[in-house]
Amino acid sequence: RDEGVVAANVVRGLTQPPLPGALTMLNGALNEGFQIKETSEGRPLHLITDAEIFGWSRVASRRPMRPRKRPTTESFFAEIKEGDFVVHTEHGIGLFRGLVQREVAGVTREYLELEYGQGDKLYVPVHQADRVARYVGPSDQEPTIHRLGTADWETARRRAQKAVEEIADELLELYAARATVRGHAYSEDTPWQAEMEASFPYAETEDQLRTINEVKTDMENVTPMDRLVIGDVGFGKTEVALRAAFKAVMDGKQVGILVPTTVLAQQHYTNFVQRLAPYPVTVEMLSRFRTPKEQDNIVERLAQGQVDIIVGTHRLLSKDVAFKDLGLVIIDEEQRFGVTHKEQLKQLRKEVDVLTLTATPIPRTLHMALTGARDMSTIDTPPEERLPVITKASEWDDSTVRRAILLEIDRGGQVFFVHNRVLSIYAVAQRVGKLVPEARIAVAHGQMNEHELEAVMVAFANGEYDVLACTSIIESGLDLPNVNTIIIDHAEMFGLAQLYQLRGRVGRGARRGYAYFVHPRATQLTPESVERLEVMQEATELGAGFRVALRDLEIRGAGELLGARQSGNIAAVGFDMFTRLLQQAIRERRDALERPNEQSRRARVELSIVTAPTVELPLQAYLPDEFIAEEEVRLQLYRRMAEASTLEQVEEIEQEIRDRFGPLPDAAANLIYILRLRVLAASAGVNQIAIDPDSQDIEVQLPGPGPVRMLMEAGILAGRVRFGRRQLYARRAGGPNLWKKELEEVLLTLVTEAGTLAEEIA
Repeated sequence: RDEGVVAANVVRGLTQPPLPGALTMLNGALNEGFQIKETSEGRPLHLITDAEIFGWSRVASRRPMRPRKRPTTESFFAEIKEGDFVVHTEHGIGLFRGLVQREVAGVTREYLELEYGQGDKLYVPVHQADRVARYVGPSDQEPTIHRLGTADWETARRRAQKAVEEIADELLELYAARATVRGHAYSEDTPWQAEMEASFPYAETEDQLRTINEVKTDMENVTPMDRLVIGDVGFGKTEVALRAAFKAVMDGKQVGILVPTTVLAQQHYTNFVQRLAPYPVTVEMLSRFRTPKEQDNIVERLAQGQVDIIVGTHRLLSKDVAFKDLGLVIIDEEQRFGVTHKEQLKQLRKEVDVLTLTATPIPRTLHMALTGARDMSTIDTPPEERLPVITKASEWDDSTVRRAILLEIDRGGQVFFVHNRVLSIYAVAQRVGKLVPEARIAVAHGQMNEHELEAVMVAFANGEYDVLACTSIIESGLDLPNVNTIIIDHAEMFGLAQLYQLRGRVGRGARRGYAYFVHPRATQLTPESVERLEVMQEATELGAGFRVALRDLEIRGAGELLGARQSGNIAAVGFDMFTRLLQQAIRERRDALERPNEQSRRARVELSIVTAPTVELPLQAYLPDEFIAEEEVRLQLYRRMAEASTLEQVEEIEQEIRDRFGPLPDAAANLIYILRLRVLAASAGVNQIAIDPDSQDIEVQLPGPGPVRMLMEAGILAGRVRFGRRQLYARRAGGPNLWKKELEEVLLTLVTEAGTLAEEIA
């Protein structure tokens, strides 16, 4: 106004000088602007960037955006080592004895050696490695090893099959109720939604964007959402929740955000207020940080629809809290709530959209997500510059504790000292004060007066104290980037998920974090406590939350998931097989619910889990140990290869091997070739590819005589193959390079006709 601006226009490029006295908005990217005092027209020109106007700029990602292989359910059970109990989908429970190379009919291959009862041996080709998974069962007993060639495994599997059919019906009662309820289908994103999301000062990770899209798709569906978002501490779950909440408010709905602690409620409230300040959105908090009078006022305004987003602890579930038009409930760390609260949450799921956030899901939640009873999204890409936290477990040692605190203070940081007993926390704080008299120490616990607790937390966040002696009140969600050392006293008393969450409070920025798990010298640790501490020292990689949850499942016993009556069934077949069977049963019932007009059948769970075609050709096909020396690495690659279902995935694996280990030797190249054939064979409906013992031609076995008849009548592949009743034969003429190429072309031709053949067969 002072400069006499008379008009404003938006342009994509400056093809001519801006109009005199006009404000021109140009779409582009600059870190800072500039000023030209006098242009050729004799006027000054000012260029100001959005970063200078709004005071922030988006942090550009230095991480290359490349496609990531999403983990499959089976891959969580893929980590096996020599001596582990394993389950083969067709032969049952045995012991894994390692990778061995064997020569059969002049061809060298690598196999997984499995040992069964009475010394029976089974050699599994590496391209069938997906049929073998690590055994997970009740923690208090070893499994029964089966004999090859007996009916024991088939009997156990059929008993488990009957059990999963019953469980699938029970688990899907809630799903069926939700499927019949017509919830609110949200509108597509508004311009304000795009504007608010663009204000996020960081580059979203690929996982974040995928999860956000999945959540929005659920919200725009008329069926109430029930999605579990699993992401490590600090991986961006809150941003997912923020965008979902804003989308709900833009459609006139109210949002309730349920958190386990008062401190976390305050943090979420602050974040939401700051991000949504430019918009007409009212955010409030309901916790003991509010006076009774303030709480009454908030509850009244909430019932009248004057509050759009309410952040609160279990106070939100009180009888006096009512919403005018609740549309979305966001639950942070559901496992921290009690049984009564969970029953109330269960009722909410039938009526409104529910989004649950967690870093370490409890075993039952994890199980329901793995089996498909709940929708699940995972965020496993770490933020830029995040470093793994160095973790140490040991007996209490005064010098170690003093050194850890001083090292953090010397680099300008702060320390959490966790002691989870209110009665003795002040005595422990005094002991730490005597050890480190240089440190300024404050105490915080959940039984403090709310104003006193708030004052302590604010002072600590402002750097007025060096050490915060506290209970596990800091466990969930707290984000203080300057705190990068945590010492946990009596670590043997904490659960695995608690230890993981507590460690996640440090190392959240570019500075290295340190976690010390200490226990008294005189304490005799239980085997479970020792195992928990060992897991925490092992699982230090970024994004290890899911792995920790699975180990928690093992330590506590998979039988807990579905009650004692299912412990025997899980023990008999292993958790992985039990999950696969249950997954299939649930999928069939969900399909029947979602497509009721189609002719539905109460399909029995098929036990033939593996449907991948068999490829047996006279080719040396394996990863030579002189090419990849580590057996564990080879086994991991074999598992990934066996799970590949598209040519793109095969190509990705091949490129990764070339990048990591160099040019492929012939045996490795042949293995990649066989993988491509398996993918093409599966797409074409081919059951098996092998050498015909009589003619020595390559026999390609089709699912029935129908496809053979169609191929013959249509003249497809005429002159290139000869036909049998249920198979065709490709010539194995010339050198391997010639017939390998010919066979691949035959399969490619079959794939192009696969759709027509499938319709004809049906």
